[in-house]
Amino acid sequence: MSALDPRPEHKFAFGLGTMGHTGRDPFGSSVRRPIEPYEFIYQLSDLGAWGVSFHDDDLMPTGATAAERHKTLDRFAKALAATGIVASMATTNLFRNPAFKDGAFTSSDIDVRRFAIQKTMRAIDLGVEMGTGIHVVWGGREGGNSAAAKPPIDALDRYREAINFLCGYVMDQGYELRFALEPQPNDPCGGAFLPTVGHALAFIETLDRPEMVGVNPDVAHETMAGLSLYHAVAQAIWSGKLFHIDLSSQRIGRHDHDLRFDSEGIRDAFFLIKLLEESRYDGPRHFHASPIGVEDAAGIWDFAAGCMRTYLALAQKARRFADDYEIQDALKEAGVDDLKELTVGSYSSARAGELMTTTFDPDTLASSGYRNERLDQLVVDLILGLR
Repeated sequence: MSALDPRPEHKFAFGLGTMGHTGRDPFGSSVRRPIEPYEFIYQLSDLGAWGVSFHDDDLMPTGATAAERHKTLDRFAKALAATGIVASMATTNLFRNPAFKDGAFTSSDIDVRRFAIQKTMRAIDLGVEMGTGIHVVWGGREGGNSAAAKPPIDALDRYREAINFLCGYVMDQGYELRFALEPQPNDPCGGAFLPTVGHALAFIETLDRPEMVGVNPDVAHETMAGLSLYHAVAQAIWSGKLFHIDLSSQRIGRHDHDLRFDSEGIRDAFFLIKLLEESRYDGPRHFHASPIGVEDAAGIWDFAAGCMRTYLALAQKARRFADDYEIQDALKEAGVDDLKELTVGSYSSARAGELMTTTFDPDTLASSGYRNERLDQLVVDLILGLR
């Protein structure tokens, strides 16, 4: 078996809604048929994937009869058991139904808000029934394009109320489940609430049970706003809140592309993977991406294989980073090891006094270079296979 062949221990997962996207866009209709959930699982197993995620409506469309529900869930559960694929994450579709046009948890209509919480409770039940331990909350329509019509402080109160209630429901049911908030700056909603990982982390600290809630950073979402996903994920890890991650590719300033992982920005992807691997992140490597609209059914599986192969190739490069003597020498010149040292330590009057009597020469401090250009080029050479 090649080092680039995916295995279950890599925890690669794909979503029914993204992988099964039929290629439609705002200007055209579907170009390929939908994939049945059970069929999807067998195909992923053949590729060496580990997990599958789903929106409630991906697996069980609204209005399904009891008989349809039993048949679908039975097929899905049997496919999971037969292949060893796990249900890695579930989420609730709170964006497609026109009832959510003004938001879900933050809609101005109290009955829409109550319906959104009810729908999420049922989606949690469905996910737990299939074995998921993570429920992602994406507020795609939580926001507003009219500042006067949606006071953000009131809306954030309602958002927090909903998450607190759902945490209470999980506790009451005895489920072993955590929530992951998925930030997005825009698309479909312009004035989004919790638009970035930083916003979400601050919001979590105000909850009744912050230990139950983390974040699900998405490559496309941070990149859309021109932000660094690498830094966002690092802060999530530093905060102990990286519960899940969505991997894809994105061009800055565009709508949510969900392109094949690392089809854009290979250097950024390298450092993201290096961070995940070195931090010992143990959650799903979830590819929240969709095959482009020129592909037929066979192209879907080329896309999935490509996502996993690229991740493994860059992970291999990340491991070589630590063994490259020139890179390690350049890291020392850049002062990377020095950054790990305490600057002053915990405050004490003695330490403050010592610091205040220390003499620094700004001209001497300013005269040093950090050789970052050399280090960056060595990394590029490594990625390109020149080392």
